[in-house]
Order: sequence, then structure tokens, then C-alpha cells
Amino acid sequence: MADKKKKETDTPTKDEETAAQDYPTKVKFEVWGEEMIEKRVKLSGNSGRVYLPPTWVGHHVKIIRID
Repeated sequence: MADKKKKETDTPTKDEETAAQDYPTKVKFEVWGEEMIEKRVKLSGNSGRVYLPPTWVGHHVKIIRID
């Protein structure tokens, strides 16, 4: 296999890296599940917290930030 040398122009500039961090792109998720709840995250000390129904305890959940 021939090694492809990386050109200096292939690396993003600092401005491009900063712009990518400032404006994250949205991605589409397709998830299959049993129930869905939409809630706002509340402040809890130095982190965030979302309360879920007690019937969900012990079950596997996925959290997706939408905004």
C-alpha cells in the first residue's frame, strides 16, 4: 500500500476548530423503546439531574440532549 502523505492544508486551522466547537451540528437518532418522557434538566450541585418515574428504576435508559 502506498502511504498517503498529509498536506498541511488538510489540517483544520484554529478558527475552523473554534467554529466547529461553537456551532455543533445536529445528528438524527432513531431509537426503539417502551416509553418516552421529555423533561428539562434541573441543577443539582455541580451537575444536572432528571427525575424519572420509580417504575423505571433498574431499567436501561438513553438520554439525548435536544437543544
